[in-house]
Amino acid sequence: MNDLNSRQWAFYGRRDELDTLRGILRRRRWFFLKVSGRRRIGKTSLVQQALQAEGHEKVLYIQVPDSDPAGVVATARDFYELFRVDVPPPTDLRSLASSIGELVRRGYVVAVDEFQYFHRKALFEFTSHLQLEVDRLARDAAEVEGGLVVLGSIHTEMAALLEDRGAPLFARLTHSLDVPHLDIASVLEILRAHTKSEAERLLFLWNLFEGVPKFYRDAYEEGVLSADRRELLRELFFSSSSPLRTEAENWFLRELRGRYDLVLKYIARHPGCTNGKIHDHARSVEPDAEKQIGGYVKVLRERYRMVEQLQPIFAKSTERNGRYYISDNFLRSWLAALAAPAASVNFRPVDDLVKEADQRLADAEGHGFEKLVATLYEERSRKGLEGFRLTQRVQGFWDRGDTEIDLVALNELDRVVRLGTCRRSAEALAPDFSGFDAHVARFMKYMVRLQGWRVEKAAIATRHSPDTRLAAERAGYIPQDLEELTADL
Repeated sequence: MNDLNSRQWAFYGRRDELDTLRGILRRRRWFFLKVSGRRRIGKTSLVQQALQAEGHEKVLYIQVPDSDPAGVVATARDFYELFRVDVPPPTDLRSLASSIGELVRRGYVVAVDEFQYFHRKALFEFTSHLQLEVDRLARDAAEVEGGLVVLGSIHTEMAALLEDRGAPLFARLTHSLDVPHLDIASVLEILRAHTKSEAERLLFLWNLFEGVPKFYRDAYEEGVLSADRRELLRELFFSSSSPLRTEAENWFLRELRGRYDLVLKYIARHPGCTNGKIHDHARSVEPDAEKQIGGYVKVLRERYRMVEQLQPIFAKSTERNGRYYISDNFLRSWLAALAAPAASVNFRPVDDLVKEADQRLADAEGHGFEKLVATLYEERSRKGLEGFRLTQRVQGFWDRGDTEIDLVALNELDRVVRLGTCRRSAEALAPDFSGFDAHVARFMKYMVRLQGWRVEKAAIATRHSPDTRLAAERAGYIPQDLEELTADL
């Protein structure tokens, strides 16, 4: 085992979120905190890290099952026993709420995970019982040293429980924290600690795992974080004990009802598709479902945040030329490249399936690369590092004709616009320069508001060679690659 593989896993990133949580805990005063974010994003680990850092010993953690009241109470009793709390175990939802209140009053921090399940009709009464306890604790806030943390992964259901005006717990929160993906700097911290952080490795792993720390740790624990692409895919997805073989299926199939996979799979395999293309696909596959597609897309966007609709820069949100993308890299990679091969392990040679999955994944990295570049531009600008100074989010531009620009970055203070073309292979950039020049000319003619601005053109690849860098410069482009864009992160 080499030195990188032998290093112990640590807690990576989340410095701002950790500081926020530690500040709340340090006050030793009543609080009611909501922590939300996608599954596996590290919500529970973040809370645990903050509690340890602040030396909190009085802790009760409860993970709510997707069950009926009896199942929830039985599970809660198990956690009470595990954490050895000194209150009578609950016998129903009312006594569960009252015992949580009593523990908080005694200085405990009680963390209730998968809180969104209390949105279910059979469990909803718990929120009324909890409201009574929260109101009593808030009334005596100066004398209460404990607090309540509720964690959940479904945005709209958490919002319905805690933010809807008609909900029992409306306006009771004292703090709210949304846990996003790890930033690129934190991903690089993981790679530098446990494997090589070269450009190709970053693109492969980020396109697959994005900023979900649990997935990087799974690869670390399986001993394949430093392995080649196909070995990593084989161990994580294609053996009977693979930790990620059922991850995506359990994630969205457990939560979704209906024919949502029809929409998700199409968008994953056709990133940037239009609403019309989605409807055409549904009509060709399952005509009866076509009329419901609009509702499916809305639920996937608003409730689960699995799909996002992007508009070209400067476009109004109501314009009809929006494009759809899977918002989460892991889900997109699974649906576009891994799901079908992984489901076929009992019928075809594993080596063939892994090879096919790797090829599909490489194809899916095209959009992943554009997303990575935009994320790096934003992160560098936010942290004040050398590079382009942004004044708004990086976007692309397209129209109903033939103008297509991968990256549009604006510096409104200095009146500079940078227009970028992104290709994973630097060798693929040079043949495209004349065509991209035409895209730039049409864009600038159309964008009257940018007249008089300095226009910069960027040729962005995973890795530039001296020859491709020189070719870009001779064509009037700024050559950039991942090595440059990750410098100092």
